[in-house]
Amino acid sequence: MYPSERRSVFSLAGIYALRMLGLFMILPVFALYAEGLKGVTPTLVGLALGVYGLTMALFQIPFGMLSDRFGRKPIITIGLILFAAGSIVAAMADSIWGVIIGRALQGSGAIAAAMMALLADLTREQERTKAMAILGVAIGMSFTLSLILGPFLNNVIGVAGIFWMTAVMALIAIALLYLVVPEPERSQMHRDVEAVPAQLKDILANTQLLRLDLGIMLQHGIMMAMFTALPFVLRDQLMIPSQDHGWFYLPILLLSVLGMVPLIILAEKKAKMKQVFVGCVALMMMSEFLLGALHGSMLSVGAGLLLFFIAYNVLEASLPSLISRMAPVDGKGSAMGVYSTSQFFGAFVGGASGGWAYGLWGAEGVFYACAAVAGVWILAALGMQTPSYSLHLLHVEVTSPEAAEQLTAKLLDVAGVHEAKVVLDEGVAYLKVNKRDFDPEAAAKLIRS
Repeated sequence: MYPSERRSVFSLAGIYALRMLGLFMILPVFALYAEGLKGVTPTLVGLALGVYGLTMALFQIPFGMLSDRFGRKPIITIGLILFAAGSIVAAMADSIWGVIIGRALQGSGAIAAAMMALLADLTREQERTKAMAILGVAIGMSFTLSLILGPFLNNVIGVAGIFWMTAVMALIAIALLYLVVPEPERSQMHRDVEAVPAQLKDILANTQLLRLDLGIMLQHGIMMAMFTALPFVLRDQLMIPSQDHGWFYLPILLLSVLGMVPLIILAEKKAKMKQVFVGCVALMMMSEFLLGALHGSMLSVGAGLLLFFIAYNVLEASLPSLISRMAPVDGKGSAMGVYSTSQFFGAFVGGASGGWAYGLWGAEGVFYACAAVAGVWILAALGMQTPSYSLHLLHVEVTSPEAAEQLTAKLLDVAGVHEAKVVLDEGVAYLKVNKRDFDPEAAAKLIRS
């Protein structure tokens, strides 16, 4: 990467991480905090946890489209202001409905698509995959860190303090956006990161992509439902004081990162993606059964959570890669838009239904319900095809539709190229390639000739 690209990628990753920390730091502590709020019920606790997902699902694709028209930074700024405003509303609330409104307002600042578009504006096509990987690592680290920091911060400043802190972090993110993130030379549509409305119908008709969309929806639903019950299990069943919950999560999360490495290697290097994928969904189901059956034992709860987070980490890393490989050659952005919407909607449904299940059946019922949902996911995943192609982008300079069509035909003759699409307006050639046979230098030489 050029120095300007590194600066862009790491500063945007920092902004995204600050926002994700703000969303998730309350996850391990909110259910306990909510006991003191007016009008609280288990269902409303779950709704407060997950409602941000509903507003994010509704607004993330429109925000991305607005950023094409009005500019990336202004739309991202509006999103971060909404996020800060929602945090302040939640911090000042003394009723559960006040927190629900605040969390919904947090989610309405849905900047993910606009952030991805800005990242694409600031990086070359050949560096885009690396840039997205760095952003993915930042998101994963922020989620892990939030589960550890949440209980510690709750002990020091309380949940209301965490919400105030989140508002300040959003303002810091705005400062980073203007002081550190470079200005793009020009903004344009990037089909590898942005949704194209005309493609959505075909994306939604693709059964292989729908399996993955269903998977991410169920995964985030399970995760959100768990945290309507898990804090009570740690405090009331295992007798762990709420301020010490972070110490319980810390070794489990560290071990889960180590546990995911051999599975990722097996999936990618040994071409066992489907076997690892289905196996991890089964592992998630087993973990929920273990938590449901033996949640009175610290050892069994720790083992159940370790299995869950190993599976969660592997699936969270694998699903975006699978979407990229299975999407149409010039439709990755549209496929990822539907995928992200499914992810956020899953968090909403999982939070609300998890709280409802806890009110009816207690923690045991929540965990067994999560196991049943994972079982449904296994049935869907069994029909998944294993993709053998990857997306490769090249910058091209073509001046007419005819030249674009001619270059597309020539690129299809390059060894390892399965699909090709040259998009005149973007100056980009989108290729689906078999990495074992593809020669990127041959394709680059063809474009230069």
